[in-house]
Order: sequence, then C-alpha cells, then structure tokens
Amino acid sequence: MSAQESVAVSSETAQQTPIAQKKRSAEERYYYASQRELIWWRFTRHKAAVFGAVVLIVLYLCALFADFLSPYSMDTRFEGYQAAPPTPIHWIRPDGGFQPYIYGLQRKLDQKTFKWIYTEDTSKLYPLRFFVRGEEYKFLGLFKTNIHLFGVEGAPIFVFGTDRLSRDLFSRIWAGARISLSIGLVGVFISFTLGVILGGISGYFGGVVDDAIQRVIDFLLAIPGLPLWMTLSAALPRDWPTLKMYFAITIILSVLGWTGLARVVRGKILQLREEDYTLAAIGAGASDWRIITRHLLPGFTSHLIVSITFSIPAMILNETALSFIGLGIQPPAVSWGTLLQDAQNLTAVAQQPWLLIPALFVIATVILFNFVGDGLRDAADPYQR
Repeated sequence: MSAQESVAVSSETAQQTPIAQKKRSAEERYYYASQRELIWWRFTRHKAAVFGAVVLIVLYLCALFADFLSPYSMDTRFEGYQAAPPTPIHWIRPDGGFQPYIYGLQRKLDQKTFKWIYTEDTSKLYPLRFFVRGEEYKFLGLFKTNIHLFGVEGAPIFVFGTDRLSRDLFSRIWAGARISLSIGLVGVFISFTLGVILGGISGYFGGVVDDAIQRVIDFLLAIPGLPLWMTLSAALPRDWPTLKMYFAITIILSVLGWTGLARVVRGKILQLREEDYTLAAIGAGASDWRIITRHLLPGFTSHLIVSITFSIPAMILNETALSFIGLGIQPPAVSWGTLLQDAQNLTAVAQQPWLLIPALFVIATVILFNFVGDGLRDAADPYQR
C-alpha cells in the first residue's frame, strides 16, 4: 500500500462516527469469536431463556438454603391447626404504620359440614420479623444455627397453609425441592454418561458390538415404562433409609432413560466417522478413544447440551409420578411427589386447594427448563446470528 493510500485509509477511519466504529468493532469481534462465545451471545439475546435460567438458579439456591428460608422444620406439627389455610400477611398496621404482620387464627367447627373453619382474630396482632431465632438446624450440614429468614413470635405463620397432620406446607415444599430438583441433575448425569458412552461405542465400532447394544436398547424400549418403574420401585425394601432409597430411585430412572440419547449419539457418530477430519485422524494413528472424544463428540456437543436441558424436567416428572403413586420416595422423606399424595383425595382438594401448590412448583420448573432448552437450541444453531 502506498503512502497516499495509507493516508486516505487513516483519514477515512478518523472521519467515521463513533457509532460506525463501534459497529465495525462488534462485527470484527463476532467473526473472531470462539464457538463458546457465540453460543453465549445468542443465548443472552433469548429473553425467555435468560429469565428461565435466572429463576432456576434462584430455585436451586432456595432448595440449598431451605432450612434458613423456612420458618420451621418439615416435620414440625402445630396441634390445633390441621388443614389450616394460608395465613394472610398484612402490610399496613391499623395505626397507619408500614410493617408486615399477621392476625391470630380462631378455629370453629361447622356443624353442617363438620369442617374446621379458620377466621382471623383481629384482637391479636403479631409482627412479622426477619432473621429471627427458631428451631435449630445444621446450615448446609456444616454447623448448627437457629437463624431463619422470617418468623412470628407468639403465633405460627403458614405461608402456604398446613396439611392434614398440621405441618407447614411452605417448609415442606422447600425441603422437598432438594430431592425433586437434585434427582433431575443426578439422574440425567448418569443417563447422559451411559447414553454417550454406549452410543459412541455402538456407532464407532459397529459390527457385533453395535448389534448387541442396539438389541439391549430395543429390549428396554419394548417394555412398558410405567409397569417397569412400578415393578422395580416396588422391589426396593421399604425399610431402606432415605438416602439409600433416593439413590436407588435415581439409578432406576437413569438406567431407563439413556436409550434415546444413545440412539441419537450412534446416528451422529455413524455420520461423522466418515468425515475427512476423522479419516485423517485415523490415518495419523490416533487412538480410538482420542478420535471419539476429541474429534467426534465435539461435533455435536450443542445437541448434547440441549438434550440435557430437556431430559432434566422429564426426570423430575418421572420421580414426581412415582412418588405420587407411592412407589418413589417414601415418607418421612419429602419430595414434591410425596407432598402431592395428599391431593389424591378429591374431597380434600376441594376443601383444601392449597395442597396442589407443590404441583405448581413442578409445572413451573418444567416450563423454565423448556425455556432454557429452547434458548440453548437456538444459540447452538450454526445458521443463527
């Protein structure tokens, strides 16, 4: 480039507006960005996916700090408050001051329906306090403390009401979130590992190995899912401790959930193993493990990520269904499915609709994961910009 051309280019660059320079810089950054950066930029532009991811993070944090967030433990009973409705929280005091508070509850038996009727006793006012002392618990399982996020001194507060055994439903929902939310992550991790490994081996090696793995998949897919879950879950001893039962249910769900992913991975491997870069790696003497992990699997990593986000809500629904019919997590352990067992009675639901609140958490979690999955699918599309 001559001196005159360089001066002309410099003059043209200097005459560009800041907006034009910023746009050009953004375009250059886009074309030189890595695949991970491109997926992140596309994902952040998907508002529903970002919203879903943020709310899911909040849900998992609430489950992690459930003991602190809840005013009571999940097994605490309040005699005389069986099937009590959610406690109304008032914000403006009768004297006009701003402070959250609740009224005491009065209970009266309806002589016609023999149903307990709860009404507010406006003569008894109890302020709602934050960071109060209550029942002792182990914070994150590390050290003992009795500090809770909120509480009321002198009267119980039931944000979501109580169940038929007079236990606080709000506290039990967040305790159940630990199992219901974590079983999706743990179960999908196991099924994802099985699906990727067995599907990759089946697609790469072919022959007898491929036939054997595919026949196992055909056998598992031919068995009706619900009867198989019921049989395997019913075979578990009822006297097993909670932790042991939890891992048993997780393994059962994982063993039954890897077949679909394995079929997809096999198909992708069959397609990619004939590509030029794969043949070049074989010709260079690369090991089979290196070819699968470094050359084949990265070719459809985006699809695997999307598959995980859609598999987690399915795993949560499976656990909820098993626990709902009494074959999953067993009391005294708590999950969203076990909480919904009280909603099996239509009469109880009609009189105590707040028993269906755990179902709202299940529905919301599934929808949020679908939002995130849609965002990741769009972000991983190579034709999107």
